[in-house]
Amino acid sequence: MGKAPESGHHTEVSRAPAVVVGGGISGLLAARELAAAGHTVTVLEATDRWGGCVGSHTVAGLLLDSGAESFATRSTAVADLAAELGLAAKIVTPQPGGAWVQLPDGPRELPKTGVLGIPANPWDPEVRRSLGFLGSLRASLDRILPVSVGTSAEVTSVSSLVRARMGRRVLDRLVAPVVGGVHSADPGLLDVDMVAPGLRAGLRRHGSLAAAVSAQRRAPGSPAAGAAPAHVAKAGSAVAGLEGGMHTLVAALVSDLHARGVELVRGTRADRAIRSPDGWRVTAGQTAYDAGVLVVALDGPAAVGLLAAAVPDLAGKQPGSGPDVRLVTLVVDLPELDRRPRGTGILVAPQTPGIEAKALTHATAKWGWLAAAAGPGTHVLRLSYGRIDGLASGAGGPATDNALLASSLRDASALLDVPIRQEDIIGWDVVRWQGALPFAAVGHKARVAGIRRVCSGEEGLAIVGGWVAGNGLAAVVADTRVQIHSLLS
Repeated sequence: MGKAPESGHHTEVSRAPAVVVGGGISGLLAARELAAAGHTVTVLEATDRWGGCVGSHTVAGLLLDSGAESFATRSTAVADLAAELGLAAKIVTPQPGGAWVQLPDGPRELPKTGVLGIPANPWDPEVRRSLGFLGSLRASLDRILPVSVGTSAEVTSVSSLVRARMGRRVLDRLVAPVVGGVHSADPGLLDVDMVAPGLRAGLRRHGSLAAAVSAQRRAPGSPAAGAAPAHVAKAGSAVAGLEGGMHTLVAALVSDLHARGVELVRGTRADRAIRSPDGWRVTAGQTAYDAGVLVVALDGPAAVGLLAAAVPDLAGKQPGSGPDVRLVTLVVDLPELDRRPRGTGILVAPQTPGIEAKALTHATAKWGWLAAAAGPGTHVLRLSYGRIDGLASGAGGPATDNALLASSLRDASALLDVPIRQEDIIGWDVVRWQGALPFAAVGHKARVAGIRRVCSGEEGLAIVGGWVAGNGLAAVVADTRVQIHSLLS
């Protein structure tokens, strides 16, 4: 096996072969950690590309991110990995300006001091402009309510907590747009302990939801500071990106794995994992891969399905699929957008009439390197569609590429308050992420904990990925390293 600089996490020794199923960021990072520890590693990826939700596409001659385009700097997890891969000098921060929210009565700047849109101070001027006097007054009652309100139930949704503590106006006008932009789901369906871990514990400790949010904002290493969504920077979260795009992280990881002698197999879907005399046997069509260590880096339903035969106790624990998200990228020749009318982007409140998109990122207003690459008057806009709004799947919105293009032109024109016509388009593309985002439904955290307890009883097995770690690169990178370290210890 070719040797490469160590990651700093393990000492290289001779170990049993390892198989990683899934070539997203979590699978690639798991393979790197295993190789650094001395395993010979094979990675199986069903598609023809690496990186999962961190992808790329070329539109109008520009190489752009087709999925995640930033990462949360609430921890150093992603920055550390980038530095190990020689990309430290490529880390960049967004241009100033912040995000906006489109409400039924017009656009507003999003407060910069919140978690998932929950304000740290209901009387902050930006908050009051969105809520009105009575909305801020109701939200401020949070500080005098008993700490049991919103914390007594074993599990609760984001909307139940926010509505009980701060009222419906905070929920509808601040939290729902941010949660929809980040998680592509109604906050009434999401487990608050999964999407904002530690928030309810902070409420108990500090006496109010606002105080808990404020405490998390002051603690950059807190896991509840939130993950960066794939399409628009969450209000109040510190985020960063990579010059050239987040997809350069994938390219660097793949190059590093080649240098470490990792076997990377694309276009190969794993069908089944069973116990073997040597530990595990993974079958992919007519080919079998034997290993002492197995890491499953698939989405939740696929991961449980792969392991069902070998681990019967996983029966009935299959999590729900995530939302089907469609991302429309427009490259337009429109100097009128040079003034950045909505900062780095705008989130859409679900009840806003006439808008089908849930978020718009003005990418050339957000990233200086991209503005320079695009040139004067050329702008890159990313609009995302698809949100789970009920217990049944709620993809909603336009289905075909042409319908999405027509909707994106209408929506972008309305959201940016600048007419955008088809003749302004230099290039466009639609990328579909079917079930790729983790869906942290109420009770998901407990289900994930149960799945990991079952798997921890199986020697040489680990499961990683966004559905167990939480949404966002920061969560995925940190959790993957913890899981592989635990597997090797």
